[in-house]
Amino acid sequence: MAQKEAKARIKINKLLEESGWRLLDNGQIKANVTFENHMKITEELLNDLGENFEKTESGYADYVLLDDKGFPAIILEAKSEDKNPLVGKEQARRYAKSQNCRFVILSNGNLHYMWDVTNGSPYIITKFPSPDSIDEYSKFKPSKDKLINELVDDNYIATTQMPEYAKAPLYQNTETRVEFCRENNLRFLRNYQKRAVHAIQKAVSDGSNRFLFEMATGTGKTLTAAAVIKLFLRTGNASRVLFLVDRLELEDQAKKAFVNYLKNDHTTAVYKENRDDWNKADIVVTTVQSLLFNNKYQRIFKPTDFDLVISDEAHRSIGGNARAVFEYFIGYKLGLTATPKDYLKRFDKSKSGSRDPRESERRLLLDTYRTFGSESGEPTYRYSLLDGVKDPEGPFLINPLVVDARTEVTTQLLSDGGYAVMDFNENGEEEEEAYFKRDFEKKFFSEDTNRVLCQTFLEEAFRDPISNEIGKTICFAVSQNHAAKLTQILNVLADKIWPGKYNSDFAIQVTSQIKDAQQFTINFTNNQLSGKANFEEWYNTSKTRVCVTVGMMTTGYDCTDLLNLCLMRPIFSPTDFIQIKGRGTRKHAFNEEITNTNMQEQIDLHEKSRFKLFDFFANCEYFEKEFDYDQVLKLPVQSNSERTNGEPVGTIPEFENHDKDFVQTLQETKIGYNGMKIDRMFFEKFEDAVKDDDFVSENVKAENWDVVINHINQEIMNKPNEFFTLNKLRKSVNADRRISLREILEYIFGMIPKFKSKDELLDEEFTKLISVLNVEEDVDFGALRYFFKSYIIDGKVRDIIENKRFADLNVNPSLNMVDYKAVPKKWRTIIPEYVKDYVSLNRFMN
Repeated sequence: MAQKEAKARIKINKLLEESGWRLLDNGQIKANVTFENHMKITEELLNDLGENFEKTESGYADYVLLDDKGFPAIILEAKSEDKNPLVGKEQARRYAKSQNCRFVILSNGNLHYMWDVTNGSPYIITKFPSPDSIDEYSKFKPSKDKLINELVDDNYIATTQMPEYAKAPLYQNTETRVEFCRENNLRFLRNYQKRAVHAIQKAVSDGSNRFLFEMATGTGKTLTAAAVIKLFLRTGNASRVLFLVDRLELEDQAKKAFVNYLKNDHTTAVYKENRDDWNKADIVVTTVQSLLFNNKYQRIFKPTDFDLVISDEAHRSIGGNARAVFEYFIGYKLGLTATPKDYLKRFDKSKSGSRDPRESERRLLLDTYRTFGSESGEPTYRYSLLDGVKDPEGPFLINPLVVDARTEVTTQLLSDGGYAVMDFNENGEEEEEAYFKRDFEKKFFSEDTNRVLCQTFLEEAFRDPISNEIGKTICFAVSQNHAAKLTQILNVLADKIWPGKYNSDFAIQVTSQIKDAQQFTINFTNNQLSGKANFEEWYNTSKTRVCVTVGMMTTGYDCTDLLNLCLMRPIFSPTDFIQIKGRGTRKHAFNEEITNTNMQEQIDLHEKSRFKLFDFFANCEYFEKEFDYDQVLKLPVQSNSERTNGEPVGTIPEFENHDKDFVQTLQETKIGYNGMKIDRMFFEKFEDAVKDDDFVSENVKAENWDVVINHINQEIMNKPNEFFTLNKLRKSVNADRRISLREILEYIFGMIPKFKSKDELLDEEFTKLISVLNVEEDVDFGALRYFFKSYIIDGKVRDIIENKRFADLNVNPSLNMVDYKAVPKKWRTIIPEYVKDYVSLNRFMN
């Protein structure tokens, strides 16, 4: 026991020092940490506490963290590693009150809770607050009453945008009011959006500090979030807000929205654009991925920097170990999601394997609900797609017309037996190979099937009500290569149907490998992709009618005049399915795009009332058994020759060298810590190459990592001059694990001070695990940590546990049976599942 107590003390001391607290006087600066009853800390006392961590002559060895005037700022209640820190909660509360101290930290060295005893309950933190941050936070005195009693009416945002709007003559005139509001972009809250904000006010009055909005795509979650942000900032319950998104393109979108809604009262900044002065903004927007990589959030932010953290698309942006970013900050937490927990009406988890994507997303959503205090499955506020369709004040959303269309090939791919073809094995013997829907355009290729899918879409698609051309459409492909194929087929078919109307721009591929793809998505929304008005000059619509993508135009993409969505791929993620479907649910008035006044008077009103969802791979059926399709199409049957184009399906030519080889010479040379000089020179040459590349420098600064890495792989790596390869670069830095190209770039451009060791990464991953999962009071954290580390770094341990050969642990050196039994039974299952879902084992390989 003494060993566990000593380990906890060492960890707590280290965490205090890392956060800027001083345990000992250094001659010039006095210590700002004492023990309970203001006992001064000495080196001798720290050493003595190794024998009995929780007891001293004067009582319990709690830490007292002092402010700059020497008064108690935080009581730190410390427990040994094998105890849950919450067991000391009431004891710490009593002592904090006796010292007139507002804040408490509860820690066992591995798991830490922060607690404002005047406001709410303890919550997990992953880093101790610094003296400066706690001093700043002490000045922050939120008022629940102000927040609860704040009047939030339909003009709550509009009064920030234009405080005197109601006095404007054009607004007072009912005939010009609508146009006045449109020209000034005034936004008024709908009743359901007001109800969402009121739900937070009620939750706060009930003592909650975590909230979850489950609102369908197209219901204005960002506008509602803006109202919540104003509520917290205006009433003094937040001094700064962090808005987390899960995709780069959503950063700019969120910033523009908040600037539009709140700029007259509050400033908004994207972190990567304001690295040096982000703290001057009231609202900071960033991606959770950029903060998570190499734990950047712990280096650039203090836990007290944000009093309200909002997670957009919460099931994604706090999924897995990303939740550690979210939990790092002290304060209120709000999650926004369009994905309801009961997204699968008939999904039987007991009959589905643990690797079923639906099961993993079910667990992810359950985690999301728990994170935001909605363990019962009831969010703080819910407004579904059907609510938006049926709302008596609406409708505000539109339901799809779902079209089920299958060829003979796709029907067989969807069947239990799959699509069977005869092929030859390595012995020249004929054997049968079966392909299934997940193999389409990955292992199984059929040009004719793609052609039939495209032709069916063109024949059955909803037409634009003004120009009568194909309504604007997004097609979702399996891969970049598949997207290129579909784009080509659609353009060829369009040229046959409408000769001369399109110059191979009827359809455009919009994927990450396409230059300016992000701008293409914006132009498509603004009806400027490839120009305007191909059929009618007076009608504002995009010449390009179809964008073919893989995943760029799913989450957060707004294009209200979409009339068709094509699922030309199987979808296995319920979240992806719901997001894709949500692209078409927004309303649109097509007559507003008519630029000629005379034509406006001649053409009847056309408002979007339905959109078509083409389901070529039974995705609706997959998520909802016995789905009642609105329209079922029987597609043409292909012959055997058409199916495979005369070639074996899914085979890839390979070359095998059967000549024997042998080692001719063998010499061992021990290399020092800094590696060989040639290795250092090699790394320096690579460093010069990337720093001299303006494209790399600009995009690293903007954190466009996918673009940077793709550019380096194409333009710098594997070239004849130096022949840079990732393996050579890894060897040149003498790391004890596989470092990534992104890590190398971050080091070169000064974004990280060093390459973290395998053990440092393991400690970080364990900290994330215990911050993500609920841990019981009596769990031995030391045993959990050892099991967790062994499972990650030792393939033999993973093999034994996965195949349940537990007897082998009796002779296993790294994790033996005693170590295994020290871990509670349920955690022996939880930890492997967590590692499979959230930990990249590749990072820990040598």
